[in-house]
Amino acid sequence: MIANKLHAAAERAVDQALRLKRGEKLLLVTDTPKLEIAEALAFAAKRAGAEVTTYLMTETLRPITGPTRQFRELIRGASATIYLLEGRLAEKPFRGFMVAEGGKHGRVCMMPGITRDMMERLVAVDFSGMAAFTEKVIRAVRDAEDVMVENAAGTRISFSVKGRSWVNSCGDLAKKGRHGNLPAGECYTAPVEETFTGKIAIGLIDDKLGPGTMTFKEGRLVAFTGAGIAEVIKTVGDDPTARLIGEFGIGTNRGARICPNMLEAEKAFGTVHFAIGDSYGLGKNKSNFHFDALVEKVTLTVNGRTIAKNGKFLI
Repeated sequence: MIANKLHAAAERAVDQALRLKRGEKLLLVTDTPKLEIAEALAFAAKRAGAEVTTYLMTETLRPITGPTRQFRELIRGASATIYLLEGRLAEKPFRGFMVAEGGKHGRVCMMPGITRDMMERLVAVDFSGMAAFTEKVIRAVRDAEDVMVENAAGTRISFSVKGRSWVNSCGDLAKKGRHGNLPAGECYTAPVEETFTGKIAIGLIDDKLGPGTMTFKEGRLVAFTGAGIAEVIKTVGDDPTARLIGEFGIGTNRGARICPNMLEAEKAFGTVHFAIGDSYGLGKNKSNFHFDALVEKVTLTVNGRTIAKNGKFLI
């Protein structure tokens, strides 16, 4: 196979992020549009000595909202799992299952909506510098009792992260139990739910759905505007766990762009994102759903200190 940027990115994912070892078992979950990327990852994993199984999700079986019995057996036997499917709202419970079950038995790399361009531009990189800056951001925010996020579009929300753990999500997926994205480049935690009150103006929720506003009171979504958010609420139905705040994240990838793909957009330097639904064990909320909402050009103030202004970091 001819070496190119895509295969260089696949090797980076396999060798530096997942750090697959000889004899480990990799489960690749893909659809037809992502086969080119899946083939590059499979080739890199085989070169590393791993045993590779590819699970092709045909269009005739979508949306998939839960695992088959056979898929449960596959993920339980996998040392590592890579998810490549195009993101769809109705499939969030299936993605949630993969994160939870895959993390019990191995580690999980989530790449919903990944493109060849994103692989070549954002995965074939050195993660160490990004991780160091992200740790600097975490130090500035950790244990803060007063976090304020504002922007010119109308965002004004305050909350505490006192006592909450942070995740530096910069491509280190080598240990059992870990899950994260490639492309990487963010840090995240769960706000203290009862402190989370205010309004956010979003440019994107999930993929290609925005703009809109979301109003919270003590951690619960109480009002919203925008067709994208309305579609999300329609998808979750009357599930109360999908209306609770689950995540606060800060983008730290200098190469990521604000675009209609949340996998990349939420990593963009100087953006933040909030998620309703599951808190990944960092907060109180457990849910089958997790929907990220992007807030752009933010001013971020922590305990009275401004660490970002209009989307530009000051630290």
